[in-house]
Amino acid sequence: MNKKLLLSLFAVLVTMAGLKAQRHEVGVRFGTSNLVGDIGRTNYILQKPFGDTKNFGLPVYAGLQYRMNFNPHQTVRFDLGYNHIQFADAGAKEEYRRNRKLFGTNNVYEADAIFEYNFYPVNNEQNGMLSPYIFGGVGALLHDVTQATLNHDFRRDASGVAQAPLNELDFVSTTQYETGKKVSMSIPFGAGLKYKFNHNWAISGEVMFRPTFTDQLDHSILYRKDVKSTYNQDILQPGSNTSLLQTGVYYLVSQDREEELRYTRNVGDYKTKDWMNSVTLGLTYSFGRPPCYCD
Repeated sequence: MNKKLLLSLFAVLVTMAGLKAQRHEVGVRFGTSNLVGDIGRTNYILQKPFGDTKNFGLPVYAGLQYRMNFNPHQTVRFDLGYNHIQFADAGAKEEYRRNRKLFGTNNVYEADAIFEYNFYPVNNEQNGMLSPYIFGGVGALLHDVTQATLNHDFRRDASGVAQAPLNELDFVSTTQYETGKKVSMSIPFGAGLKYKFNHNWAISGEVMFRPTFTDQLDHSILYRKDVKSTYNQDILQPGSNTSLLQTGVYYLVSQDREEELRYTRNVGDYKTKDWMNSVTLGLTYSFGRPPCYCD
């Protein structure tokens, strides 16, 4: 249902953009992004960067922006951006987080369609004007997620030969972690201040909030589909090509171990979703025939 609503909003924004969209702006945005999730700090903007840039990098935002101005106050814009976010319990205010000592980073690519409303007619043809604005829209995020593989294997003797299990618990399960990619949705919104100068140029500063539809930006959650199992083939179920560990009680135990991994690995409240927020500065250049605004 949420996806259908987001797609409908996106279609409305695109339709509105076609209304007398005769003046265009292109530009760049740079700033800082931070995460509000189950790991790390919880203040929504301007989180202090960690000094260990070798392990954490910098909490940056960098992006491209295209605006369609279809009347003096209203704009539809499209953003493509990259966010590098960092999070560590060591910087949290909550004592239980500091004692937990979890940390990490994530690389998030985003594409947004946003409606922007300027309180003053800054889109008019003039040498200069200053206007606050508000905005909201829909976005798609491509981000890193943690995935795990449980390798179920038989006991082995000193020479590495598999030994038949003595009972349903007599086999070894080891965990291997890796990084995958996932697409999620967000609802970007916020406020900013835009200053137009020298007819064609504009600089803007804004604060953008992004409630997301994922709880995995901080790698705090492993969903069932993010965990898979492999089974050693040394000893097979009689009369088949299937590992003995994939049959009967052995298989049930392997599934229990998957659930145990998720239970012990996951942290925080899986019902709440992550926020990713940014403070940025942008520079744009206007071109094209000036709009014919009609009263």
